[in-house]
Amino acid sequence: MSAHLCDSLLYGHLWSTPELHELLDDEGRIGAWLDILTALALAQADSGIIPADAARQIAEHARPERIDLRELATETRATGHSTLGLIRCLRHRLPATAREWVYYGATVQDLSDTWHALIARQVMAIADRELAALVDSCADLARRHRDTVMCGRTHGQPGQPVTFGFKAAVWASELARHRTRLAEAAERIQVVQLGGALGTMEFWGARAERLLARFAERLGLGAPDMAWLTARDRVAEFLNLLALVTATLAKIGQEVYTLQRPEIGELGEPWEPGQVGSITMPHKRNPELSEHLVTLARVVRSNAALGVEGMVHEHERDGRAWKTEWLIVPEACMLTGAALSLARRLLSGLEVHPERMLDNVRERGGYLMSEAVMRTLAERLGKHTAHEVVYEAALAGRRDGVGLRAALLDEARVTEVLSPDEIDDSLDSGRSVAAAGVFVDRVLSSLAAAPGGAGA
Repeated sequence: MSAHLCDSLLYGHLWSTPELHELLDDEGRIGAWLDILTALALAQADSGIIPADAARQIAEHARPERIDLRELATETRATGHSTLGLIRCLRHRLPATAREWVYYGATVQDLSDTWHALIARQVMAIADRELAALVDSCADLARRHRDTVMCGRTHGQPGQPVTFGFKAAVWASELARHRTRLAEAAERIQVVQLGGALGTMEFWGARAERLLARFAERLGLGAPDMAWLTARDRVAEFLNLLALVTATLAKIGQEVYTLQRPEIGELGEPWEPGQVGSITMPHKRNPELSEHLVTLARVVRSNAALGVEGMVHEHERDGRAWKTEWLIVPEACMLTGAALSLARRLLSGLEVHPERMLDNVRERGGYLMSEAVMRTLAERLGKHTAHEVVYEAALAGRRDGVGLRAALLDEARVTEVLSPDEIDDSLDSGRSVAAAGVFVDRVLSSLAAAPGGAGA
């Protein structure tokens, strides 16, 4: 039976992905821990710390198929220690000549922190792969809707015309920066932990530095300048990267959630026959994907906040801070994976309704063009005087229930300096979005020039 939603047979697909779940469940975790213990033994043999034959025996026996998880759970609970149960299970399977050399001088945190570094490497690679696909989807939307005029909104209110391509280009640019951040952070985050009791590696004496290098080399991770038992900035940075990624996905989800509302009707989620929005209101088509992106991001941000909290570490080891990561790191990874997967479904099947976008612009009666009129007037009256004139004309027009064109033609301070044709030119929404196209092109060119040609 499952208790956490990530493990649920019914709901697990909303909170994780099979790929990430396999990495982070008990089998995945123990398999990776055994790989780390094998790498440690082989590195210790390389460094002349333990016999080479003992290291070979450990490598041969430290395999998931040789460990019974039920026995391991029983031993773990009996000892009341995080990893002594694993050590006992492994020692029971090793020949006598190798038993004393397994986990030689290392601590729980050496094992679990190195596992976190391995997990970070795999999750960052998965995130980068998914982000690349999302950037491509957004770039495609930006390209196809470069000139699709829609209502731009600020503070939740209609502002001035923009294009949907401009909005999608903002998404593509932001998502692409997350790929850059992941690449830049890899060197800091993907490093082994090997400090021994207090981080000084005292147990291994003069061979400590060689051991650290060989251990890192065998795992394909970096070797830190020193142990990071109490320096949890690496974990906090990793979690905050996931929080940034999911926050962008939530922003996109929030936008789709709002623009899908029937009274706006500019976007729509992909939908399949048989999908049900409500058991009480059969007509409803709820924004399930976009809504859930916001939910997932909220939890990942809370995980990231706890990660930063863990940086406040006492003395040379503090289980209160460090063991919190055992819960929040796997959870944040699985939720991020789910968010990336759902976002791909959302964007690859996103419905865009250009006609409704244009209708929503027209329904504003030309008032979305107030800035363009003000800009034209500013050349004749000065910017601040032009603002006052258009402001008062707009107030009067709305009071009288007429469009902005009629309101301007009824304002003498406007007609004294602008002809009707000049007013009409200022009210042309197509001209006002020309600048948006420039920046869509700029983003698409930048993405095409990036390594791998994202969005090309």
